[in-house]
Amino acid sequence: MSSLQNNPTNSPHILVLGMGGTIAGLAANPSDKPMEYEAGQIEVASLLTQIASAVPEGVQLVSKQVANINSRNLTEPLMSILGQAVRTSLADPVVLGVVVTHGTDTLEETGIFLQLTCGKYAQNLGKRVILTGAMLPANAPKADGPSNLLDAIRWASTPIDNCPGGIYAVMDGRGCMAMDLAKRHGSALNALIQNSPSSSVGLINPSWLSGVKAVQELWTEDLPIPKEDEWPWVEILTSHAGARSETITHWLTTKVKGLVLAGSGMGGFHDAWRDSLFVAVKHGIALVRTTRTGAGETFQDIPDKDPSGCLASGSLSAPRARIALQLALNAEKQSLSSGKPLTWQDFFARIAVLPVIR
Repeated sequence: MSSLQNNPTNSPHILVLGMGGTIAGLAANPSDKPMEYEAGQIEVASLLTQIASAVPEGVQLVSKQVANINSRNLTEPLMSILGQAVRTSLADPVVLGVVVTHGTDTLEETGIFLQLTCGKYAQNLGKRVILTGAMLPANAPKADGPSNLLDAIRWASTPIDNCPGGIYAVMDGRGCMAMDLAKRHGSALNALIQNSPSSSVGLINPSWLSGVKAVQELWTEDLPIPKEDEWPWVEILTSHAGARSETITHWLTTKVKGLVLAGSGMGGFHDAWRDSLFVAVKHGIALVRTTRTGAGETFQDIPDKDPSGCLASGSLSAPRARIALQLALNAEKQSLSSGKPLTWQDFFARIAVLPVIR
């Protein structure tokens, strides 16, 4: 039979880390107004108790509460804490796999963060980290959290032959690489995964699995996790009709280290920005260009030649490109301090060229 524990154990187990979110949320009037709820109200141990009878036979679970927040309020220091918790857990020989319950609003940021800082480590150890969440609060009549959590536990604990170790996500009966998460709907149960290359959690699609292995083969070295107070300041700016140069020049007198430019179409930005972007580069501000459309790839020097030093984001959405740029800037700082002349462009380029799973 399966067992649930709140405290560490020396027996092999799946560790479930709670971050809060809608999956841990409660509505005041769940029957009539399920979407009027407060996120991060239930501890992860309680979520596991609710599904205890359905946990696969012989699977032992241990829970740990990392945070209990509405994920729209996620901070970089909290990501550092989660990243370190994941790496420490993966290193523990009695931890067979890790499940993370998380709010959906920023799950795509946490997904790319864990892939870039823990992905190769998890793969090398042959362990899976599975992120999941919910679109309905825990007390809603048709809450999706319990089924998502069960799917995540099953996938974290099934034989490794079905899918290699790494960082994944499960929602609405389907799984994807965590770095492919993208919330593209405000309320659909598959909001985070509807536009992501994915596979049924019950039967792994060989084509999808082939794509996963191609990505993992090229991701050869994880980036360092920034210290809680050392995340580089990076902002996202969206190009639009009537854009002004002041949108860029405003940042020249701040301590911002990078800007992600969410352009229209294939990532083109308003001509009013062009001169001020050249000035931003001279000020040492890192630039990454992506598309505001939410889908498709952004290529270097298309549709126009990029400012010197500006990189295209490939398939990364603006929120994911921002995390990737922050990690690349931090990796540059760490590299320079150890005497290695690598730039943020060197690190970001490794991310942007990762294959897209079709």
